[in-house]
Amino acid sequence: MSAGTLITPESPVSTWPIERIRADFPVLQQTVNGKPLIYLDNSASSQVPQVVIDRGSIYLEQEHSNIHRGVHYLSQKATTAYEGAREKVKRFINARDVRECIFVRGATEGINLVMHSYGRKFIGAGDEIIISAMEHHANIVPWQMLCEEKGARLRVIPMNDAGELLIDEYDGLLNERTKLVAVMHVSNALGTINPIKKMIATAHKYGVPVLIDGAQAAPHMPIDMQDLDADFYVFSGHKMFAPTGSGVVYGKLELLEKMNPFQGGGDMIKTVTFEKTTYADPPNRFEAGTPAIASQIGLGASIDYLNSIGREAAAAYEMELLRYATAKVSAIEGVRIIGTAKNKASVLSFVIDDIHPHDIGTILDQEGIAVRAGHHCAQPVMQRFKVPATARASFAFYNTKEEIDVLARTIERVIEIFS
Repeated sequence: MSAGTLITPESPVSTWPIERIRADFPVLQQTVNGKPLIYLDNSASSQVPQVVIDRGSIYLEQEHSNIHRGVHYLSQKATTAYEGAREKVKRFINARDVRECIFVRGATEGINLVMHSYGRKFIGAGDEIIISAMEHHANIVPWQMLCEEKGARLRVIPMNDAGELLIDEYDGLLNERTKLVAVMHVSNALGTINPIKKMIATAHKYGVPVLIDGAQAAPHMPIDMQDLDADFYVFSGHKMFAPTGSGVVYGKLELLEKMNPFQGGGDMIKTVTFEKTTYADPPNRFEAGTPAIASQIGLGASIDYLNSIGREAAAAYEMELLRYATAKVSAIEGVRIIGTAKNKASVLSFVIDDIHPHDIGTILDQEGIAVRAGHHCAQPVMQRFKVPATARASFAFYNTKEEIDVLARTIERVIEIFS
């Protein structure tokens, strides 16, 4: 299955070992307000399997030391584990070279790294940056900051009422002044899977590099840097069953070698004198100071876990959940789904007439159901659909149809309470 493949209702879905999978996640065994926890907030942060928790504990118990440059046993052991995680990332995204994989705290830091290290060097007055109308604030604000600093201009790809980008409009925005395209792979607020491979190819016809925010894609579908040909691709570990404080910036090596450091400090230098500093090669150039060692080792363990369960089978099961939830929730009178793209990931955002999403979320929580209620760091999306916020249920491969049944019944109860 290629990146972004839509699984249709007719697609075969193999039997998913849901009970075994759920047993891997200790948090799912607890109750909330006396009810079994139903965790449907995976787009914000996914849960962590026991094997990842155990790997972090092993580092803290047996390997804890600072990495790189240490000649003693623990430092070498920690360095091996940390760099081993980087090698796992390389294989996970099919990068050409391990030096193309930079560790950061998450997608937000990753986008800011590209803005400072690439944008501030190569984008100037009168240049244009293209983003889309569905972007997360993390892929809006940094570019606004850069445009204000440099005198550049931000251009926005519009979308239709289904939450799909108007690709013809995108094609029309590209011109000789365009210096960067920065778009999300999957919308966190709508679930839309954007046709990024096509969008990247179109930008490259103009010689324009492309940054992809893959925070919502990396946990749920195969991603292949050599197939997509993205110039930069960022994602967070905490959305893909790893600890917080972990994440990755992929960048083509030929670009990284031209970029300035993001931060100055230890480990990102070759030589330092009071007269001049020379910088290390990628990826060290962009990893100043002591990193989140345990978190990045945990990210490597989460990749091992995802590979062990079968990424394509997990993606197929999640799409089955999305189809089931869409049918159940859309059948409830008074509920409106926001984001009805033909090609979607496992996100279901909805509103109920005259009921604020925060009230929906509060009542769902009383039944042990965790959803996200708010603007999802995507206020322009809310403005586009003329809603203050949405309630968002987002699914992972450890959720069940029975949990979706409870969600639907509780939404009906919410309507009854406010009727």
